[in-house]
Amino acid sequence: MTKTTVNLQAINDVKEFVNIVMRYDFDIDLVSGRYAVDAKSIMGIFSLDLSKPIQLNAHTDDGEKFLKEIDKFIVK
Repeated sequence: MTKTTVNLQAINDVKEFVNIVMRYDFDIDLVSGRYAVDAKSIMGIFSLDLSKPIQLNAHTDDGEKFLKEIDKFIVK
């Protein structure tokens, strides 16, 4: 599993993020507090508290290309 923290502040960030995530066939979850949603679900993402960074769990051992694509959203 590949884990990182992302920040999705604007509506356009969420749209762009979901468009990238949809290209990958492994499961990707976003976890905020005790809530976990499918990162491919725009409605699910908007149900989270987007004012804080969100933990991302990608269920793959080879997530290097994926992490490069979402680099602008990763909290460093």
